[in-house]
Amino acid sequence: MAKQATVVLNCVGPYRFYGEPVVKACIENGTSCIDICGEPEFLELMYWKYHEKAAEKGAYIIGSSGFDSIPADLGVIYTRNKMNGTLTAVESYLTVHSGPEGLCIHDGTWKSAIYGFASQSSLKKLRNSANLKPVPFIGPKLKKRWPVSYCRELSAYSIPFMGADMSVVKRTQRYLHEMLEESPVQYAAYVAVGGITSVIKLMFAGLFFLFFVKLGIGRQLLIKFPWLFSLGYFSKQGPTQKQIDGSSFTMTFFGQGYAQGLSTDKNKPNIRICTQVKGPDSHLVCYKAGYVATPIAMVQAALTLLNDASDLPKAGGVFTPGAAFSRTKLIDRLNQRGIEFSVISSSEV
Repeated sequence: MAKQATVVLNCVGPYRFYGEPVVKACIENGTSCIDICGEPEFLELMYWKYHEKAAEKGAYIIGSSGFDSIPADLGVIYTRNKMNGTLTAVESYLTVHSGPEGLCIHDGTWKSAIYGFASQSSLKKLRNSANLKPVPFIGPKLKKRWPVSYCRELSAYSIPFMGADMSVVKRTQRYLHEMLEESPVQYAAYVAVGGITSVIKLMFAGLFFLFFVKLGIGRQLLIKFPWLFSLGYFSKQGPTQKQIDGSSFTMTFFGQGYAQGLSTDKNKPNIRICTQVKGPDSHLVCYKAGYVATPIAMVQAALTLLNDASDLPKAGGVFTPGAAFSRTKLIDRLNQRGIEFSVISSSEV
């Protein structure tokens, strides 16, 4: 397969079990590869194992090119590009909207989460052995919010987003700083969960999950009965067509930074910006939270790789979407296909 292709799109997860042979075969044949992985350990491991080999072969290996993590990664870059000055910090809030039929996610994603949480110690080890020096930050350090905090602008409670977005955006910002000498942006990711009843429901589900995921037998139960342990959010059947048709997402970015010419040393940030990545009205295109956003993002990433070759990093390698595509027309392509990037407000404080 890799011999016959210029770009391979790999949709088969959990990637920790099935992803590496595809990456290896692509690199051996000088073929580029794009996946939709949301597993930080796999993504970071592939970078350490294969970045140099891929660069030698001129192959571009670009992970997390679906709902994880194109909206977040390119959303931060879009926010930076739209700011009239220097962007120093961004917080993103994901809001998933469900229709009358409710929300449901396929258990493949659930399995990836189970194995990801179960092997958090290996991810820690991997990061410790990499021994990277911290990326510098400009202006005040972005403070972590409480595990449950209230977002006034969205009138909703939020919890930290546990997906790959933080890992991917941080790797992109490191690349942009170290390789392209751009000023790095601090980042934190949250999910807006609505009112206090949603918070209580999620806290119970979360505590159950964290308890079971630590034990071998607990993991077996979580895998066997996804619907029960996720309070109906995950199932072996995945979403019905009606559920897909009724769902969409919005990712809102709140950024702060400094106006041009203002010294960043002693002053407080004096510009704020709010941007969004979301889908259009449903009558324009059948746009859904993960199930239609992911193929749109993945296919447009592949077309960008083929058509905007002169704007990609010079040699091949293992890249995040932001590192690979920050200078390409991918955001324009996504805008034309129903994943809309827009500025909500921008002001000097």
